[in-house]
Amino acid sequence: MGARRRRLRLTACIPEPRRTMDAARRIAALTHGDRAAWEGTAVLHELVRVALCGADPLTALPSALAAVHPEHRERYGRVLAPDWHPGLATEFNGAVWPCLGSAVWALRTTTGFADAVRAAVDLGGDTDTVAAVTGALAGARYGRGEVPERWTALLHVPLPGFGDRVLDAADLRELAQRLAGRSPAGDGRG
Repeated sequence: MGARRRRLRLTACIPEPRRTMDAARRIAALTHGDRAAWEGTAVLHELVRVALCGADPLTALPSALAAVHPEHRERYGRVLAPDWHPGLATEFNGAVWPCLGSAVWALRTTTGFADAVRAAVDLGGDTDTVAAVTGALAGARYGRGEVPERWTALLHVPLPGFGDRVLDAADLRELAQRLAGRSPAGDGRG
């Protein structure tokens, strides 16, 4: 494992689960007034944190569920249970409960990043949302190296206010590193 990956895992392992879940709730509250969304975001953040620490995020489900607000714990417990599958959803998968449940199901029933994201997309419905949540989980679990290059190499994002300028995946990584105060080489010179 390279020094940069070790730094990422170490940094992700420092915060306490309750603190990161509380931070996730506050972030979700910026755009969602429904506590269900806050709790789903908190669970997602905890699973990603555990994966970045090098552990299987599925093993963190019981402790993450224990930290969910009591009003939402039972419902999240149902959609995150090992025997739940998207065919049991009672709501459109764009809703927070079945979205997170579908993402965990995709992670649980596949063996790699691409397979997990494909499984999420194949569910239909709100595919961009379910695939994004699945991609976050699977990316944390399997690492950036498992994302097929063909999925990112041709990525182009128009930048509002910058004329015809577009960024590809490498440009976006460099921009993220600059915004985080690191040089692209990771030597800390922003």
